[in-house]
Amino acid sequence: MLSFLSIFSKKKDIAKNHEVKPASPIPKKTNDQIATRKGELGEYKINIQLAQLPKDFLYLSDIMIKNQKSQSGYSQIDHLIITPYGIFVIETKNYQGTIYGSKEHKSWLINGKFKMMNPFVQNYGHIQALKSLIDVKYHSLFISMVSFTKRCTFKLDLDYRKIDSNELIVYDLELTDFIHRKISRIKMAHQDPLLSDKEIIFLHNCFKNLNVTNPKIREQHIHLLKSNPSDSKSKKSTCVICNTSVSEKVKMYCLSNTKFKGKIYCFDHQKSIEKSN
Repeated sequence: MLSFLSIFSKKKDIAKNHEVKPASPIPKKTNDQIATRKGELGEYKINIQLAQLPKDFLYLSDIMIKNQKSQSGYSQIDHLIITPYGIFVIETKNYQGTIYGSKEHKSWLINGKFKMMNPFVQNYGHIQALKSLIDVKYHSLFISMVSFTKRCTFKLDLDYRKIDSNELIVYDLELTDFIHRKISRIKMAHQDPLLSDKEIIFLHNCFKNLNVTNPKIREQHIHLLKSNPSDSKSKKSTCVICNTSVSEKVKMYCLSNTKFKGKIYCFDHQKSIEKSN
C-alpha cells in the first residue's frame, strides 16, 4: 500500500514539473529599434555591393578622421572607395518619403515638412577633411555620392542624376552601377588610369591608419553632435498628445510618414493613429 502511494506521489511531482508555464510576452520593438534595424539592413545592402567591386578597387566603411572645422573635431564617413579613376566618398541616408532639394539650398525637406541638411554640404566637409590628409595632386579625384533607400522619391535638381556630375544622388541598390557608369565616363576622357595600383594601396593605407577606432572618442563625437545647441536635431521633441519626449529617430519617423500629417507622436499614440486610419 505504501509503495503504491509513493508511486502516485511521484507521478504528481512529475506532472507539476511538466506544467506548461505561460509564455512571457515578447517585448515590442520601439521605433528606435526599428529605425536602427532598417539602417543596418540598408548598410548591409551596400556592403554586399561593395564586396563585389573589382579587386583593384579598395574601400573603407565607417571611418572617422580628424576635422578641425567640424563641431566635434572629427568627420565620420560612411563609405570611401578608391578606384583607378576616382575616389568616391559616399554618404548614406535612411529616410522615408519624398526628398525635395537643390544645390542652392543648405537645407532639404522630407515630405515638404521635415528639414534635413543638404547631404552634399555634409559630404563636402568630409571630402575637405580627407583632402587635408593627402597630397594636393589627388584633390581633383574626389566624387561625392549620396545614397538613399528605395523608400524615398526624389524631387531634386536633375543634375544630381547626370553621370557627368561629380555630385551624384542614387538609390542604395544602384550604387555600384552608378560608380561603374561614372568610371566609364571618366575613361572616355582619360585613356590611362588616374591612380596606379601602388597609389591606390597607399591612399587606402593612409586613410585606414588615420581612422579613429577608439570607442570613447566615437561616442563623444556623436554626443557632441547631438548636444550642440546650434544643431536643430538637438532640440527636444515631444508627442503632440501626451507631451512625452521622443528621440530624434522617432521624430524623423513621424515626420517622414504622411499618415501622421506632419505631427509627432510617441510610440503608443502612433499605434492609435494607425488604427484610426
